[in-house]
Amino acid sequence: MAQEETADSARGGRYSTPSVPELRRLLWTDRRPAGPVNQVWPDLYLGDEASARDKPSLSRLGVTHIVNAADGPRRINTGPQFYTDTDIQYCGVEAADHPTFHLRPFFLPTAGFIQTALAQRGKVFVHCAMGVSRSATLVLAYLMICENLTLVEAINAVRRHRDICPNEGFLEQLRDLDTELALQRHP
Repeated sequence: MAQEETADSARGGRYSTPSVPELRRLLWTDRRPAGPVNQVWPDLYLGDEASARDKPSLSRLGVTHIVNAADGPRRINTGPQFYTDTDIQYCGVEAADHPTFHLRPFFLPTAGFIQTALAQRGKVFVHCAMGVSRSATLVLAYLMICENLTLVEAINAVRRHRDICPNEGFLEQLRDLDTELALQRHP
């Protein structure tokens, strides 16, 4: 499955949700290095833990909202208290980067948080430890739910700016979302 073929078929109405191996091939083709933080959609940034802790850099970017996809005491324990000296609004998701972790229940609330922030002309920074699996999965879900992109279109949109690699379990959950959203669009 070529990247272009998949995107063309998605736009042409012949789209069907790719298998996990096909998604892996898409993600592993033409890989680009990921910087610590990258703008992957207008006013939507994806990055790593170090960037989330760098308040001066967040301020320079104009970040108004943060989604921590690795929140919690045994993960990246920033929490809203870390940002009390800023005007940043915080959303924490206590997710493990493990294929058996059920991230799907967080897709809709996180997408809503991002959508509300962007509607208020905010800038959103979504992160986990490295900014390639948990946070990338939540950004892909947002693009699918709120921007009406297929999974392949969302992956292609993000990969133009950042190398991502959601784990196999997260890809399966995104596939389920993609199938569900396709049925809603074309009953």
